[in-house]
Amino acid sequence: MALWGGRFKEKASVQFKKFNDSLPVDYRMAVQDIVGSIAWAEAIHEVGVLNDDELVRLTAALNELKASVEEDPKQILLSDAEDIHSWVEIQLIEKTGDLGKKLHTGRSRNDQVATDLKLWCKETGGELLFALVNLQQAMMNLAEREKDTVLPGYTHLQRAQPVTFGHWCLAYVEMFNRDIGRLKDALYRLDVSPLGSGALAGTGYPIDRNALAQRLGFRTATMNSLDAVSDRDHVIELLASASISMMHLSRFAEDLIFYNSGEAGFVEMSDLVSSGSSLMPQKKNPDACELIRGKAGRVFGSLTGMLTTMKALALAYNKDMQEDKEGLFDALDTWEECMEMAVLVADGLKVNRSRTLAAAQQGYANATELADYLVGKDIPFREAHHIVGEVVLAAIEKGCPLEDLTLSQLQDFSDKIDQDVYQHLSIESTLDKREALGGTSRSQVEKAIANIQSGNGEILNEQVVGAPGKQQIKVALKQVKQRLNAQRAAAMSVRRARMSDVEKIHQLVNVQADKGEILPRTLDNIIHDVQNFVVAELDGEVVGCASLYIYQTGLAEIRSVVIDQGAQGQGQGQALVQYLLEFAHQMELKQIIVLTYIPVYFTKLGFNVIDKHSLAENIIEDSEPSPHKDPADEVAMEYIVGQST
Repeated sequence: MALWGGRFKEKASVQFKKFNDSLPVDYRMAVQDIVGSIAWAEAIHEVGVLNDDELVRLTAALNELKASVEEDPKQILLSDAEDIHSWVEIQLIEKTGDLGKKLHTGRSRNDQVATDLKLWCKETGGELLFALVNLQQAMMNLAEREKDTVLPGYTHLQRAQPVTFGHWCLAYVEMFNRDIGRLKDALYRLDVSPLGSGALAGTGYPIDRNALAQRLGFRTATMNSLDAVSDRDHVIELLASASISMMHLSRFAEDLIFYNSGEAGFVEMSDLVSSGSSLMPQKKNPDACELIRGKAGRVFGSLTGMLTTMKALALAYNKDMQEDKEGLFDALDTWEECMEMAVLVADGLKVNRSRTLAAAQQGYANATELADYLVGKDIPFREAHHIVGEVVLAAIEKGCPLEDLTLSQLQDFSDKIDQDVYQHLSIESTLDKREALGGTSRSQVEKAIANIQSGNGEILNEQVVGAPGKQQIKVALKQVKQRLNAQRAAAMSVRRARMSDVEKIHQLVNVQADKGEILPRTLDNIIHDVQNFVVAELDGEVVGCASLYIYQTGLAEIRSVVIDQGAQGQGQGQALVQYLLEFAHQMELKQIIVLTYIPVYFTKLGFNVIDKHSLAENIIEDSEPSPHKDPADEVAMEYIVGQST
């Protein structure tokens, strides 16, 4: 069954139907289509299209269908429906009769599919975010394990200066952090609802589209119906984010393929991510890394294909856009699979420390140290560079490293060279000198990583520029940890509250209020303030809430932070606060305050204690202390948005 046909005298050919139908691809959006349909049913009920009984019947049927699909999504593929929207409508009509035909009133498949895809992208984006954070953590774990392992650094694939293996790991931590930023940025921009845009001109019914958007968990609604139904920027942005991240993963894989080669012999892959040869029994191939490298091209192809599809489409919707999902689904599946495989690779990696050390000692990697030594003897660097070049040439001719040249041989090139030169030519000296921010000093990296993994909450060194090398590296790596924590929180299921959450929020708040932890709030108060609430979910159930109250001055206060007892200790509270802080940043708010009896908790989240009496009287009045607590124990704290903590 198709959702069209009255205009046509003949049925579509079997060949065209197969060519046209998208169900084998878009069936993955079944849950999103049903969720969107429930929200639309509520919206058209509000404008009188459905009566109360019809709404109840439709909603019940849709929820029943949703449960069935979640249990067995592949059942959809047994149908000959044109697309997922047709399938849902067919099933609904089977359950409710002619009533099911009323649901499509005022909406088009154009705004429906755009909404479904954005809902799918939001959900999948959260999973990808979590996978990225896990990958970052795997690299942090490997950095800790190999923090003191010497590794030759390379430029032009020629041995350059020695680094540590931990330092190499942290380079990818930085790359993956940028990937996280790009993904979060893309997810923020796509978080607008097209539903209610109709085919292209908007719905003919007085739907409150912003309320509809919030009901679906979107930040807001789209502003232009033409753009809303034909926009696929979010698809392109996600594909671009995936492509850049896959490029990073491919570089990671390429490094390890080289390090794993017989010529290098720096690492050995785990048996869990390797294969053998059908002919040569001695072979152990780095197939996991090679497949990551190969699959990068596949993801790049999806991005190129989508850009090409969209580049010449006139407004508004065109059937070409149906080709957006197959490439997107495949690319994001591939990206997630590759990240999970990279975690397995990193976890099982064995490093041959004697080989990496021996390699670092070869190739005259300490030549720069000799040049720096001569600079310390008041020789200009350019002249020192030339002198050392001649020393290297002489060492090559003799077939020995620089440190094996005698003092007299070295003095043939400069009389400024003395016995103390040898202490500058050792690997230890080479590493220890790299103490500037972002450097590879082994002792610095070791202490910094230890600090990160211990969760040490000490205040960061404010004098980064010009500070001793150990502290600089410590600061840099602690910042990495802070980012990791924030991103883990963001990856959890936290969203803006909906009207359907009001009862649960009321229950959570008042359970804690009864214990004297926070002030009680009436149901009417929560309904009035629901747009300021965020909630945390576990397995589809709301388990926590928090709100952000914005004063006319632009100051904001975090209130009603509550986590259900059964969900405590899993990071949900931190996730809620992080979400509100991120929202405050987007709103360009500068100062966030909280009045709390547990200041230690908020200190860990970057808040600082302030004088409660410095706050305006209306703030104190709005947040009067709990009658179950000593008012003297209540602490005022502030968070300055955008300021490093």
